[in-house]
Amino acid sequence: MGDQIEVSELDPGGELVARVAALDIAKASAMVCTRVPGSGARKRQEVRKTGATTGAILELADHLVCQGIELVVMESTSDYWRPFYYLLEDRGLTCWLVNARDVRNVPGRPKTDKLDAVWLAKLAERGMLRRSFVPPAPVRRLRDLTRARAVLTADRTAFKDRVEKVLEDAQIKLSIVASDIFGVSGRAMLQALIAGERSPRGLADLARGRLQAKREDLMDALRGRFDAHHGYLIGLYLEDIDRLDAQIADLSKHIEAAITELDLTRAAGPDPAGSKRLPLLERLTEIPGVGAITAQNILAETGFDMSVFPTPAHLASWAKLTPRTVQSGAKNTATGTGTGNPWLRRALGNAAVTAGKSRSFLGARYRRLVKRKPKKKAQLALARNIIEIVWQLIADPDARYHDLGTDWYEKRTDPDRRTRELVRQLERLGNTVTLTPTLA
Repeated sequence: MGDQIEVSELDPGGELVARVAALDIAKASAMVCTRVPGSGARKRQEVRKTGATTGAILELADHLVCQGIELVVMESTSDYWRPFYYLLEDRGLTCWLVNARDVRNVPGRPKTDKLDAVWLAKLAERGMLRRSFVPPAPVRRLRDLTRARAVLTADRTAFKDRVEKVLEDAQIKLSIVASDIFGVSGRAMLQALIAGERSPRGLADLARGRLQAKREDLMDALRGRFDAHHGYLIGLYLEDIDRLDAQIADLSKHIEAAITELDLTRAAGPDPAGSKRLPLLERLTEIPGVGAITAQNILAETGFDMSVFPTPAHLASWAKLTPRTVQSGAKNTATGTGTGNPWLRRALGNAAVTAGKSRSFLGARYRRLVKRKPKKKAQLALARNIIEIVWQLIADPDARYHDLGTDWYEKRTDPDRRTRELVRQLERLGNTVTLTPTLA
């Protein structure tokens, strides 16, 4: 459900759309309900079943165009909505994807595909639905690339974990001494083990760089019960790791090319005189905690058109980085933020963790927040700050990130108030404080 987060809505009240069609989609078919003006004030309603093949969807598109349908709405049912959305959109129809959570029927009433389609059509014609954000085709292709890279990266990590398990079974404790057993030295030792080398001294001699200073520790860690069975398994896993490395590198090249093309298309407007406009990806990586891969993942999920999100707060709300407020009487309760787009949340979470450790304004803000909030909430607040900065940089091609510095809060703190606070803390610890002002 990460792609189907509401970003806009129509104000309810009155029938706002005269000709609507609603689709209740399953894997092999869809129930279609059309409602168009009839005689007098009544609506002419038609419900029909159609297949999910390309030919059936194109036939449905022609039928809807002949009916003069102004809006087609459909539930976000797994990935089954994609063929209907894409083909109907290519036919020139205005399509809305809506979250199934928002279109539930009234409890206690019968539930069938036909009734669900009729209910969805009635909600649509009265303007009671919010559409989900579906990026344009170029951004969707970029999403496919970045998500494929994330999946392959997870697979590579799984294979590396399997190598570590085999080494543990063979009593080889290489990971205790070497921080990365898949670096130059680690790979050389693994290949030597596969080739039949069993001497701890001979294996330790393969160390390179700073690992050479740990030769004695290496000899102790490489003394185990490694045999041909372990070598066979590790050889298989290393082949998979190398294959995934090559695929990830190739995907990264395609992602960089796609982002460059989209950025050039977006910033095709006139350049201000004398300005040196930097590529968007380069400007995003100026944010503390945001590396090249993180910036690519963020762009693939948010897209390059910030007109979809009127303000930075809208983008943060869509990403589910803002708590939902529930008010009843005089009581206000802040609930959880919700699930949101998992791919975007993962990228922003990694950026927030890294930024929180940095010597920057964001790092200072995190250290300030974590004093009075749980660690996860402080990271969530930092992730919201990062996505709001991203909105500014994407919306303005000439904007650059300017760090406020680690002392930004200190500069805005009243010295007298801060002095009194520190004195009270020392006095509570049983100290007598005497202040002696220093000369200017």
